Amino acid sequence: MEVNMEEKIISESLTKDFRHHLAREERSDSTIEKYVKEILRFAQWMKGLPVTKEEVSRWKEHLLKEKFAPATVNVRLAALNSFFDFCGWQDCRVKSLKLKKKMFRDSSRELSREEYERLLKAARDTGKDNLMLIIETICSTGIRVSEIKYITVESVGDGKAEIFLKGKIRTILIPNKLCHKLRKFAQKNKITSGEIFLSERGRPIDRRTIWAAMKSICHEAGVESSKVFPHNLRHLFARCFYRTCRDISKLADVLGHSCVETTRIYLISTGEEHTRTLEKMRLIL
Repeated sequence: MEVNMEEKIISESLTKDFRHHLAREERSDSTIEKYVKEILRFAQWMKGLPVTKEEVSRWKEHLLKEKFAPATVNVRLAALNSFFDFCGWQDCRVKSLKLKKKMFRDSSRELSREEYERLLKAARDTGKDNLMLIIETICSTGIRVSEIKYITVESVGDGKAEIFLKGKIRTILIPNKLCHKLRKFAQKNKITSGEIFLSERGRPIDRRTIWAAMKSICHEAGVESSKVFPHNLRHLFARCFYRTCRDISKLADVLGHSCVETTRIYLISTGEEHTRTLEKMRLIL
């Protein structure tokens, strides 16, 4: 993509071209939306002025002054740097923030198995069978919420789902008990082929709908809202899987991580767990 290097102006057409570029690169829908949103946010802040590294550095400082979390700042900078690479504006790139590796997980945001079971009960008791099954499916397979579309009548018949993401295919096994539940659900709702989880209008259910539905049962379940979101189910799956097999490489494959270091983030213990480990060592007389 060649762009006039003298006029580094973020235009609507350039942003549209960038969106198409991300799609061709087979980036996920959520990543595409996130990156484009960040480009538009930065463009609004620039108010039509030419992009320079100095202005991008000022934007970085602005985000820090606004007290955004370092991880959030890095996501926004990554989107800009990707856009600059696409445009050939490499001289506008800025470095991301260096993050200290977390020693402990925030227990206030960790969903326990007991809380997970309370969510299932709340969904069932409020007549939200669809939501209950979505929660069970994500938590028992470890898929991302964006991958729920791969749970189809056909995949249930095979007992496995082929998930295509970022140019890679991974196979997720669907537990027999879950297959039975999904099959019954599909039959009850007269779904004979394709995606099993649909909206009331018969369209594929999206992540926002799932997010909102999960939040709606927090009070009934007696679980803090801050703990209830789809990705936390994936974290619970990861912890349960690792406690069972103690094989982080296998877990990385199941989760679709290309780097084991990413998987380690899912397994960081809480401060309370670390304290219990120290106590078990009995090194204090």
